[in-house]
Amino acid sequence: MSILKEGVTAPAISAKDQDGKLVSLEEYRGRKVVLYFYPKDDTPGCTKEACAFRDNLPKFKTCGVEVLGVSVDDEKKHKKFAEKFDLPFRLVSDPEKQIVEAYGVWGQKKFMGKEYMGTSRVTYLIDEQGVIEKVWPKVKPEEHAEELLNYLQQKT
Repeated sequence: MSILKEGVTAPAISAKDQDGKLVSLEEYRGRKVVLYFYPKDDTPGCTKEACAFRDNLPKFKTCGVEVLGVSVDDEKKHKKFAEKFDLPFRLVSDPEKQIVEAYGVWGQKKFMGKEYMGTSRVTYLIDEQGVIEKVWPKVKPEEHAEELLNYLQQKT
């Protein structure tokens, strides 16, 4: 697993969101995008992270930034997760693992002594031209939305 570096063009995305609508990065051209990868819908850390993005979404919008969450869960799980926690942003479904592999976030993980393949919690900030502006390779779910906002507010 090798995450992408700042300054490279973000790989194209073509996948469905929780409502079955096609998502592509191209539709966000001209706006910054927070593309955050998370392991699994409706788990403690992933819920904290998603709810922090939800609670801070107006601040992201003020900064001109869109938020997209990505996991390998299917559309139905995303829909249930989004409805349960009233998530007002799109969750991209990647069950074939094409996006997580393209972004270098799929790989070997360890938890409680067990090794398995999974998605690492990594966030990319993609600029208006589709180039990776900033990478957060190790994310703390409770603090991450604020960390991103601090970065964005320093840039304006």
